[in-house]
Amino acid sequence: MEERIISQRLAKAEAMRADGENPYANDFVVKDLAGEIHSKHAELTLEALEATPIPVSIGGRVMAIRKFGKMRFLSIQDRSGRIQANLFKNLTPSPDFERGNALDVGDIVGVEGRLMRTRAGELSILVEGLRLLTKSMRPLPEKWHGLTDAATRYRQRYVDLIVNEDVRNIFKVRAQVLRYIRRFLDERDYLEVETPILQPLYGGANARPFKTHHNTMDMDLYLRIAPELNLKRLVVGGLHRVYDLNRCFRNEGISTRHNPEFTLLEFYQAFATYQDLMEMTEDLLHGVVMEIHGAASITYGEHTLDFTRPFRRISIYEGLVAHAGLTEAQLHDREALLAAARRYEIPKADQLDVGHLQLEVFEAAAEHLLIQPTFVTDFPLSVSPLSRRKDSDPNLVDRFELYVAGRELANAFSELNDPVDQRGRFEAQVEAGKGGDEEAHPMDEDYVRALEYGLPPTAGEGIGVDRLVMLLTNSASIREVILFPLLRPEA
Repeated sequence: MEERIISQRLAKAEAMRADGENPYANDFVVKDLAGEIHSKHAELTLEALEATPIPVSIGGRVMAIRKFGKMRFLSIQDRSGRIQANLFKNLTPSPDFERGNALDVGDIVGVEGRLMRTRAGELSILVEGLRLLTKSMRPLPEKWHGLTDAATRYRQRYVDLIVNEDVRNIFKVRAQVLRYIRRFLDERDYLEVETPILQPLYGGANARPFKTHHNTMDMDLYLRIAPELNLKRLVVGGLHRVYDLNRCFRNEGISTRHNPEFTLLEFYQAFATYQDLMEMTEDLLHGVVMEIHGAASITYGEHTLDFTRPFRRISIYEGLVAHAGLTEAQLHDREALLAAARRYEIPKADQLDVGHLQLEVFEAAAEHLLIQPTFVTDFPLSVSPLSRRKDSDPNLVDRFELYVAGRELANAFSELNDPVDQRGRFEAQVEAGKGGDEEAHPMDEDYVRALEYGLPPTAGEGIGVDRLVMLLTNSASIREVILFPLLRPEA
């Protein structure tokens, strides 16, 4: 069926060329947008439009065609919306009327004319000139069924955007979010910087990297898993408030919350603590929710999420007692933690140290219950190789993660700036890597050297932008908010 349609449309394009017309013309001047026409002239009556003609010129895609005797009605879609274009045999010049007869849904046209109202009162364009600007060879999805198969939608995002207005709106919201984040940080005297994506050493997060090779320099390189270490190098250099809003890459599984390529915001502030960033994060998220939705509460799935400040706060220890059935006396008891890990079917639990067991059990027992915005604080030292030790308990670090709707949205901590301590933690990570931990940090001698020059007391944070957009657009999968998510090749 599709092959027959393509063949027919190819024949139409060839017929145009034979008549001296270009089915891919590029000389039509667009002066108006459908959405602006509706907003500017919504109140004008039929009589007013007839008394004072308003000329318009738009370009867009034909989304529907209706034919009634000597009348043709086209629904034209441009980047701002849709408007109807009407061709009447006795009012539209004959060549343009015939061009209208030859159109197919999906064609891109240029329309000139004047505004009118139909008998039903719809603001429309009375067509006085019609040009085919791009001949569409493939049919759009069926009018009533649309493009609904998820894999096809993601793979053919260009079609998805044509036929699904909700999808177009998701990416408009995404652009709003990025603009708001930049404005929020710029107003607080942060400097936006760009750090390398290709790196000789990866670091800044516990994740497996993508590896590549530079032929000329004959050296292995990695796609960055986070910009953290380079941003802190900049703070050492005197750029005391910096942020990087860009792509990161992690060679890990794909799920509704994970894509190997994703957008991460990281920002660092000298002479600040993780507690300062809690307040700043509350301001940022409350502000962006208000910017997009005009209210502090939003709907996400079956939940109503309230971003009114302050957000709830709970420590790892409190969560283990409240949700994992542990007593305070059992928090450091390896056997009690192992028993809890077995209850939650945590893999390879017997290979984990106490800190990793505490975190794994907390995530299994409590993470899915953290629906409203919640700061989780006081992480074990062993799972936080770049964080500052907590003065009141050296087994913990000054760190928080923000959870919303049962998933991590942000991670922040007061930065470790003791080069001796940092070297020791890198060495421990190297040993963990030798023991089979594929997400362990490598030794980064240059970063230790940077700390030896002196990193001011600093706090830093990373926020997953894709997950934030998921919340703001009520999207269940990260693939809904990434224009071109990674997919397996077509069979």
